[in-house]
Amino acid sequence: MIKESEIGKNIHRYRKARGLTLQDVADATGYSKGYLSKLEKSDNAPPLSTLTQIGKVLGVTTSALLGESVRQNPISFVKKSERMVIVGRGTTFGHSYESIAYKYSDRGMQPFVLTMPLNAKRKVRFQHNSEEMLFVLQGTMKFRHGDEVFIVEEGDCVYFDGNIPHYGESYGDQEAVCLMVLLDR
Repeated sequence: MIKESEIGKNIHRYRKARGLTLQDVADATGYSKGYLSKLEKSDNAPPLSTLTQIGKVLGVTTSALLGESVRQNPISFVKKSERMVIVGRGTTFGHSYESIAYKYSDRGMQPFVLTMPLNAKRKVRFQHNSEEMLFVLQGTMKFRHGDEVFIVEEGDCVYFDGNIPHYGESYGDQEAVCLMVLLDR
């Protein structure tokens, strides 16, 4: 399991190695210098979309920021019991992310199993410069993309532009579990 408390330290380490200031990263990502400083010092992980944006500026993959070990395998086979919990239920947003392809080095996509709790602690709209896909494996999700709202049921898929503010939450009486794929470009 990846330690959430290490992610901020990884961001700091990669930023320093590239010779970038917090202001440099703020200018390139659109996040404030204060927010980035807080991320580097925090024991809590930011949203994966935020890590993707920061990773692009730092020239590293989201996997590197998460601290996943990189192995030189031409294929990744991860059994359900081997999934790596990236961010657990105790996070600010209450979402749980499990990495399902961590054995493949230099991934161009970041696939996860995302579990959205019932009655989320916070409702935050995400926005990032990437494409994203959510495929509902279990339950039902209410998904907001810009001004549109979709009810996404088991077996349904949304593929969207992450530049537009978006948010998903469990809808109904059970948690929504999704296959989530971020394009890491």
